[in-house]
Amino acid sequence: MTTQYGNRPTGQQPHGAPQGTANGNVLSIIAMVLGVISLLFLPIVFGVIGLILAIIAKTVRHERLAVPAIVVSAVGLVGGMVLGALLA
Repeated sequence: MTTQYGNRPTGQQPHGAPQGTANGNVLSIIAMVLGVISLLFLPIVFGVIGLILAIIAKTVRHERLAVPAIVVSAVGLVGGMVLGALLA
């Protein structure tokens, strides 16, 4: 099947058209950033939000970076609380 705009088959992009730019790891990257931030600032807030986003990225979206994001968020959560207790 062709379109009225040339003899290109439908469903194909013309040469030079931008491909999809989303790589699918957005939630995982956000979770990692929040995990790192939680080491220094409000670990209960940022660490828990990062952990929730990482779990969603793993179970719902099946992102590749979800497991490292879970680890970084959990370490940020626990490490931030320990660091806060030591400095308080």
